[in-house]
Amino acid sequence: MLSSRALRARLLAGALLPAVLLLSSCQSGDAAPGAEQSQQATPSAGGSPSEGSPSETPSESEVPAENLYVALGDSFVSAPLVPTTDMSTGCLRSSNNFPNQVIDELGDYDLVDVSCSGATSTSMIGVQITGDTQQLPQFDSLTPEVDLVTLGIGGNDFNLFSSLMFTCLQAAQQDPTGAPCKEANQAGNGDELLESARKIQDRVEAITLGIKDRAPNARVIVVNYPQFVPSKGTCPARLPLAAGDYPYVLSINKALSDAVTTGGEAAGADVIDAYTASLGHDICSAEPWVNGIETQANAALALHPFLAEQTAVADLILEIL
Repeated sequence: MLSSRALRARLLAGALLPAVLLLSSCQSGDAAPGAEQSQQATPSAGGSPSEGSPSETPSESEVPAENLYVALGDSFVSAPLVPTTDMSTGCLRSSNNFPNQVIDELGDYDLVDVSCSGATSTSMIGVQITGDTQQLPQFDSLTPEVDLVTLGIGGNDFNLFSSLMFTCLQAAQQDPTGAPCKEANQAGNGDELLESARKIQDRVEAITLGIKDRAPNARVIVVNYPQFVPSKGTCPARLPLAAGDYPYVLSINKALSDAVTTGGEAAGADVIDAYTASLGHDICSAEPWVNGIETQANAALALHPFLAEQTAVADLILEIL
């Protein structure tokens, strides 16, 4: 187990802090999409996209492709530091994330990838700030001409990821053999993190219905989150949780993925089960699909997906198209 001094050193050196900032940056609060923080309609309401171009334009070609694919979501869609990553906008989109891999195989599709690291549910209908750049609402990219939409969202809502991967890691320094994060979140009535994970179901359902309103001719595919915590064992060098918190953090990981699945299915979308596909590829495994706390340049940001995870998701999408 890392000492408190060692963990602080990693934070200051940027091994963990960039991931936490991306996961929690530009949060719009805990209000549901369309609440008082945005004057726009809720995601489930109809209406035309606002004017302006999305932060990514369709792939350049002299003759537009017959089909249009829009990718919505957070950093588990944008895949920061998977080669090659566009650093210019702050969204950290990889040219080898799963949306790009899908169109490479499909051929006659143009891609509008507006996924963005740090995105929350409210980023669908509200501006997201990434450094000095304003990202337009992701829903602005949706029109009746869109043929395919993928969505991966929810982990940044209620500061869920940052609570799991920062607060729980800090707590481990005080009680490395116990379950301090679990105890802290169950100190009152119920479990704060578990309840937050479950609330994401309603948000994903509302967003999916909003996609269907704005892109009524599109096939909508929702992608849940992979398993990043092992079912058994620990690996403090990669994931320095308290020993007793591994099962607890895994339960939140599973609850989040289940909430995304249930929300997507409730709105009539197809769901890609990245969680089940990733079993055996957690952070502690011999072939992890999600990086540990050490950022790996040209591979993956700390606590974010590797290329292998993005390829697996792309393959699952291609199987149902």
